[in-house]
Formats: sequence, structure tokens, C-alpha cells
Amino acid sequence: MRGFLPHPDDVPVELTLRPSPSLFRQRLHTISLGGVACNHPRAYRRGMAVEMVIPSLGEQARYPGYVAWCQRQQDGYRVGIVFIDEQALFGARMGEQVCQIQHFCQQQGIDGDQPDALEALAQQWVTLHASEFSEASLEKAPS
Repeated sequence: MRGFLPHPDDVPVELTLRPSPSLFRQRLHTISLGGVACNHPRAYRRGMAVEMVIPSLGEQARYPGYVAWCQRQQDGYRVGIVFIDEQALFGARMGEQVCQIQHFCQQQGIDGDQPDALEALAQQWVTLHASEFSEASLEKAPS
């Protein structure tokens, strides 16, 4: 199985069940193209069909996947979502980059009222971190 991109905690993410049938555990390991790990208040069973939604990115930021793993944490769960469709993985990877840029800007105290500063920070983040979100890096990323 390939690696999981960490979703920043300060950018909300929603997980909703999809009507698709669940996948068997073994199948998850053999077909996954990669995934995203996010915190969530609810536990999910491995193999459940879910849709990962990132509200701050708009209505189009919806990525169908499956729960690869779910680990209990002190204040909820860490859920690994895998994608078996290249288009969903590509969209999720691009969405995660935008979320990481949002997180980076928030850490720097820059908001939407400063478009020039946002653009500069976004370019800085891309220079420093975009390669971490490539398909090749997902193949090497730890699960």
C-alpha cells in the first residue's frame, strides 16, 4: 500500500458514507493508489466506502475513497482514506496542497485580506513542499 498525506488539523474535513459496497481488507492493500490521513470525531470500519469533503475548497472538493485504517486517539480518531481511482487521488492530492498552503498562511498570520502576501506565501510553500505531494513521493511515503 502506498503512503498517506497528512491533512492539517486546522482545515476542516468531513467524511460521509457512500452507497458503494465496502472493500475487503486484502483488496485495499492491492489496489490503493495512495491516500490522505485526517482526524475525525467518529470511527469508521476498514473497507467502508466514504467521501472525503473539504468544505473550505468549495462544492467540487469531494473525493470518493475507502477507509484503509482507523486509529483511536485522545480526542477522536485518525482515519486513513485510500483512493482507487486516479482522478480522485489527483484531486485529493491537489486539494491537500491547497489545505497545506492555507495552514501555512494561517501559521504566518496572513488572511484573505492580504492577497499579495498570500500569493507570496503560496509560492514559497510550493517551492519548499510541492515535491512531497508528487505521485513518486506517495509511493515512498510511510503508511
